Amino acid sequence: MWHYGAQYKLPLGRAAETSVAVAAKDDVWVFNRGPHPVIQFDREGNFRRAWGEGVFRRPHGVTIGPDGTLWLTDDLHHTIRQFTPEGKLLLTVGDPDKPATLQGGKPFNRPTHVALCPKTGDIYISDGYGNSRVHKYDPKGRHLFSWGEPGTDPGCFNLPHNLATDSEGLVYVADRENHRVQIFDPKGHYLGQWNNLHRPCGLFADRRAGGLFYIGELPTHLPVNKAVPNLGARVSILSVKGELVGRIGGPFSGEKPGEFVAPHGCTVDSRGDLYVAEVSWTAQGSKESPPREIRSLQKFERL
Repeated sequence: MWHYGAQYKLPLGRAAETSVAVAAKDDVWVFNRGPHPVIQFDREGNFRRAWGEGVFRRPHGVTIGPDGTLWLTDDLHHTIRQFTPEGKLLLTVGDPDKPATLQGGKPFNRPTHVALCPKTGDIYISDGYGNSRVHKYDPKGRHLFSWGEPGTDPGCFNLPHNLATDSEGLVYVADRENHRVQIFDPKGHYLGQWNNLHRPCGLFADRRAGGLFYIGELPTHLPVNKAVPNLGARVSILSVKGELVGRIGGPFSGEKPGEFVAPHGCTVDSRGDLYVAEVSWTAQGSKESPPREIRSLQKFERL
């Protein structure tokens, strides 16, 4: 069971927190679209450091490696870059500012996220906005193979938006506009899928908690069903078997504590506390008149 703990307010100006990750000592890293793209907090929400000014086109996803390095996905730069916690660039995967052919299958056309295999260190990359693929790389950034194509059949994708790996090295892909999470072995073979989700966007596998999966679900983006309840704007917690353990969020999107506008990324710390990053500015704040900043990072404490 989880209850609302706090909202994190960035001290450095407006930002849309696209993704959040927790390092080994429970430091919280936020990748955002504000003036300071990479921000580090301690678990209590105290600001530690920020960097990345002028480096990124459009921040999208952050993943922490076992060595503490940050893997940052920049969808409009068409790259994934590995940095030290101090901001030193170590590796670039992809050709900067050179997108592959739209839906052509080759990497990358607006990639969305990274997952690392806990057994081999292999890199999995969801290539979702301009492609319908998952690409696999070795730990040195050499391309191994890819899988997936546009569609709704098993193994096909309609905007693969996030991905995660479990302790056995299986790959879980948030197939956003197909409203499902698909499961694959390390060779890209389809194993199954989880349904009963609404636009799954954020995805995190907590290997320390018996295999719990946290799935951030976006609300509807269509005017015709805006008034229909229980369509996203929530975080669903599933077991490794795909069984629903719990849900956080209301029947509609909202700004009260414990409600969500647009949950885009999620993670947990060593105590099981949940952090949820929301693209509230993109989904709502930027569209209002006048535009306004909306809370975009929440913490929930596990009881």
